Amino acid sequence: MTGPSFKLGYVPGVTPSKWQRTWAERVPEVPLVLVRLEGGEGVDLVRDGAVDAALLRLPIDRTGLHAIPLYTETTVVVAPKEHWIAAADEITPGELADEVVLHPVDDVLDWAQPPGLPADERPVSTAFAFGMVAAEAGLLLVPQSLARLNHRKDLVYRPVSEVAESSVALVWSSAEDTSDLMDQFIGVVRGRTVNSTRGRTQPEPKRAAPVKQARQRTTAKRGKSRRR
Repeated sequence: MTGPSFKLGYVPGVTPSKWQRTWAERVPEVPLVLVRLEGGEGVDLVRDGAVDAALLRLPIDRTGLHAIPLYTETTVVVAPKEHWIAAADEITPGELADEVVLHPVDDVLDWAQPPGLPADERPVSTAFAFGMVAAEAGLLLVPQSLARLNHRKDLVYRPVSEVAESSVALVWSSAEDTSDLMDQFIGVVRGRTVNSTRGRTQPEPKRAAPVKQARQRTTAKRGKSRRR
């Protein structure tokens, strides 16, 4: 008979390994099963209960969901290695005005149109767009973790200031009460210590009064004996 597990979905670029290690130390009897999510399926899988929780990029439709924002990523521009961007430390949107900037169909940045000139067609996916950048079909703006995930020797990326950014959140269903395992995982991602008392029954404090009173009686008896 298979025991319980905790299924955690995560989108590309998010690395839950550090939380997985902490979970294994604190809840070794319940395996943390990682489920890589593709496209926009994460929200539906959480609502359907196919995963217990998921690490998703905001914004999302939060209907029926709880969400705790965890961190915000730097947005970078990806360019061919020989492009002038390779010599820069940071790029501004104005410097991209004359550059073709690709806008993938599954773009995770919350904007109607990225800066720069639009391409004739939108790439079918962000992953596919990296190949188009290598072929010098345009530049690409993505969260830094996606640039690292899809890194190629013929590409470079540099941070871009004053543009849309991607935030990652822990998401779980609000249809039922938060389970003990879910509360455990919330504690892991929020950095609670193993001795955190959240959600646990507290033991009654030890009563020191009787011991103190006994000592006082003993001291009093000794004082009477000396006076005799």
